[in-house]
Amino acid sequence: MDLDPELAALRPLGGFFVLRTAGAAPPTTLADAYATPPPDAHRDPLAARIALVAGRLRAPEPRVAVSVAQQGLAARLWATALGCAARYGRLPDLAPRLLRWDPLGSAPDDLWLAEVRPLPGEPDLVTAVLHGHLEPLAQTLTARYGIAAGLLWGNAGSALAGAARELDRWARAHGRDDVAGRARALTGALFAHPLLRPTGTRTAAAFRRRSCCLYYRVPGGGVCGDCCFTRPPRSSPEAASGRP
Repeated sequence: MDLDPELAALRPLGGFFVLRTAGAAPPTTLADAYATPPPDAHRDPLAARIALVAGRLRAPEPRVAVSVAQQGLAARLWATALGCAARYGRLPDLAPRLLRWDPLGSAPDDLWLAEVRPLPGEPDLVTAVLHGHLEPLAQTLTARYGIAAGLLWGNAGSALAGAARELDRWARAHGRDDVAGRARALTGALFAHPLLRPTGTRTAAAFRRRSCCLYYRVPGGGVCGDCCFTRPPRSSPEAASGRP
């Protein structure tokens, strides 16, 4: 299936998979978000997203909001890219300078693709997402907020596993064995990558991560379904860093 200008095949998959290609797009790009230092003193999209998340969650410390914000963006990037690769068999160019981002928006109103430009060859999610987005994002967050890289990569693995589960569920419900098969193959290859292989243990569609996203530290929060902890841990240097 050829890529269409509206990436309409993503819409039935749900809001987290949708990538807008029309309408009034925000001026900020993900390249701006990954920049260190920020583009200018009065426009810091990454800080704006983290502040928004911190306020909504009543996060007790900045790194909790950093972790949750990063995992949410990772989930969006994995979902849109994996959805395109599985449904179309191709990827559009997802370069950070082409992806416009509203740091105060939520899915699917947070991401726009400035131009649907099909990339040649087989879908390469390692280049498009892992190296193109998640590495610079992790480097920026570690440099600016001091958050552990292992926690961020655990978030990336968890986000990928979640996107893969949702795509597999849709494919099975609609009798699309071809889509399910492509999604499984792509996900398996991604988890074989050195940056994602250590993030957790996969058994079929299940994933158990080796780190914690720190959500349990949010007032009223608990451990996530794929957390390395089975119950919220007591305060300790290891628990606070997201390590079991």
